[in-house]
Amino acid sequence: MKRELAMGINAVSGLVEHAPERIVRVWVKPGGQRLDALVTDLQAHAISIQKADERSLERMAKGVRHQGVIAEFQPREPIDDHGLKDLLDACENAPLLLVLDGVQDPHNLGACLRSAAAAGATAVVIPRDRAAPLTPVARRAAAGAAELIPLAVVTNLARTLTMLGEQGVWRLGLAAETHSDSLFEVDLSGSLALVMGGEEKGLRRLTRKRCDGLIHIPMPGSMESLNVSVAAGVALFEAIRVRATS
Repeated sequence: MKRELAMGINAVSGLVEHAPERIVRVWVKPGGQRLDALVTDLQAHAISIQKADERSLERMAKGVRHQGVIAEFQPREPIDDHGLKDLLDACENAPLLLVLDGVQDPHNLGACLRSAAAAGATAVVIPRDRAAPLTPVARRAAAGAAELIPLAVVTNLARTLTMLGEQGVWRLGLAAETHSDSLFEVDLSGSLALVMGGEEKGLRRLTRKRCDGLIHIPMPGSMESLNVSVAAGVALFEAIRVRATS
């Protein structure tokens, strides 16, 4: 099975908390209370620990910030279009999906995965091309969430959105247009896919066409837009609030 590296205290701690059985071994540079606490947790799970110096860690990290710890682990593999449909068929409750249309920054992808996992979403969907993949940087930002929530990597996002519609999933695209419906005024209680655009261009034309409606997050302040990961968190937890009261 393919192995990857997770770097940084939060990323490795997330693996220890949520998927310790996937960790093969961990390299640690001794020193510091947070690292000492992490070593204690690793030892409690009988995970192999190897001491490493800064030079060795830098060589393995290849530019990614490691904070003195790197873990080798067996990652949860993404699912494809067919796996996503199977996941929806198996859902006992109304699914909640986060669809990312061309998010380029791996930090944003990781933050979106973390928010989706915290919200108990069914899955996160991204296109295979022209989008940030699940890199060590994204995993670090996700802080273990990549091992908690299914990630669907699809070959054609427009076709996948069509499939979601056929499955009875209501597709709402978040856009900046203030003439669209407000997030706080639409029904978010049923089977739902929240569709977010990329950092620079937002939702692509074909993606917009596959949405059942466009919504915006009201912002009475002076800013015109939110970071995509922040907007995703706001939308996901508004959906959770609505579902809890409906």
